[in-house]
Amino acid sequence: MNIKILTPEYVVFEGEVNSVLLPGKNGEFHIMKNHAGIVSSLVGGKVKLYANSIDEAYAKNFTKENDKDSVFSYPIKSGVVEFNHDKGIILCE
Repeated sequence: MNIKILTPEYVVFEGEVNSVLLPGKNGEFHIMKNHAGIVSSLVGGKVKLYANSIDEAYAKNFTKENDKDSVFSYPIKSGVVEFNHDKGIILCE
């Protein structure tokens, strides 16, 4: 599935991931391939991308969670996510 993470200043990430874990108002929620369409607000926390690897151009924006799994995190203050047809856009600050 394709995910794009945008801030007002720049594109944080754009590419293929296996899934994404997001900080929602009522707790974290996981979006996986073939997930139903969703629009949701996000609160402060970490956006976690589960991917085999991420492009070097975006790697500087992320912290690798651990060496065993390919989990990359990006801290946000707030935002919104729209996901439909295996494509998601995360607008955040």
